Amino acid sequence: MNWSGAADIAAMACMMAGAVLCLLAGIGLVRLPDVLTRMHAATKPQVLGLLFVLVGAGLRLRSAADLGTLLLVGIFQLLTVPVAAHMVGRAAYRTGRTDREHLVVDELAAAAEKSDKSPGGHSR
Repeated sequence: MNWSGAADIAAMACMMAGAVLCLLAGIGLVRLPDVLTRMHAATKPQVLGLLFVLVGAGLRLRSAADLGTLLLVGIFQLLTVPVAAHMVGRAAYRTGRTDREHLVVDELAAAAEKSDKSPGGHSR
């Protein structure tokens, strides 16, 4: 087997692993009970699954232009998804959409209470 055949097999394995992770993320979005656990399912396995798919596509395409585009897509996902998840989590917390009984540590409660009491604070 030459390098091209081995790269094609590795690409197939990466794409299958990525597809399974993306499927599990989609199932998690439907099956999990609250915003915070759904947010976890929407970010962690989805991004890892996408990265596996991108690596598989890179192994299959092998041109410099394609690899550069795939690299940019991966970097953009790694930079934007955590920020978006953080903002969704904060918004859910502030609007009371989270089940606070199940939080082990609630580090945001003091900061949210403090900002609500300040003159420029937002009310719930």
